[in-house]
Amino acid sequence: MRLSISNLSKQYRGNLRALRSLSLEVGSGILGLLGPNGAGKSTLMRILATVTKATEGTVTWNGTDISKSPDTVRSVLGYLPQDFGVYPNLNAVEFLQYMAAAKGLNGRQVRRRIEDLLQVVNLNDSRKRPLGQFSGGMKQRIGIAQALLNDPQLLIVDEPTAGLDPEERIRFRHLLSELSGERIIILSTHIVSDVESTANKIAIIDKGRLLAYEYYEALLQAVESKVWKCTVSSAQLPEARQRLIISNSVRRGDLINIRVVADTSPAPDAMQVPATLEDAYIYHISNGRQEFGA
Repeated sequence: MRLSISNLSKQYRGNLRALRSLSLEVGSGILGLLGPNGAGKSTLMRILATVTKATEGTVTWNGTDISKSPDTVRSVLGYLPQDFGVYPNLNAVEFLQYMAAAKGLNGRQVRRRIEDLLQVVNLNDSRKRPLGQFSGGMKQRIGIAQALLNDPQLLIVDEPTAGLDPEERIRFRHLLSELSGERIIILSTHIVSDVESTANKIAIIDKGRLLAYEYYEALLQAVESKVWKCTVSSAQLPEARQRLIISNSVRRGDLINIRVVADTSPAPDAMQVPATLEDAYIYHISNGRQEFGA
């Protein structure tokens, strides 16, 4: 399995460029697509899912251009969009039966597949409950179930944990990890911890540009020996934010502990600390905006 993205650009009306010459080679496993809101992640997901077309560039699935032969990827695709909606009056079984029919799936095997998926996403006990009564986490789980109906080789999930409580978010991460293996999973999110705990390779994008595409360990190595911890007062914080790359801050009374990504010590009391993915993420976003303009 191979997904190749080459020089992909997308321009909307008003000269709004959502993607700018983005290229990626994706193989089996979980790719974490990380970037702030408005970075172009959802646009990329919609292009990969053949919902919209690129302005320039190509996407190929196992060598076939999906813009010319969309059914090549649609037949092996599972997609959970960011704005996934449900039919509130249908129960879980009815909804999955409807979605299976929409995908052209039917017969005894599909009924068995639905039974298995309800177990996988831990919704078997709620199978006859109207979807309108589901919590946000339950709706996301039924969303991933519909995406898995055809046992896809390519699974795309766009901001799947947005709005979920911490317990549901952890459960969803575990589910994605269990589903990885002999398939490609693309997890698009702005939540660093979601990709930190699931993805084996991470792409960081901002304003439509690819800023980094590395294994988790390589991203951390890029900021190794560049992360510092020091303390500032509340009055000093605004000025510190202007001149430093601050990846995190924690208030302790009138003092604030800050994590700073810098080549040299940012303050006399600064201590070097181990790097995290959040440090690497902020580092690449900040450098990208300096290079290409905010």
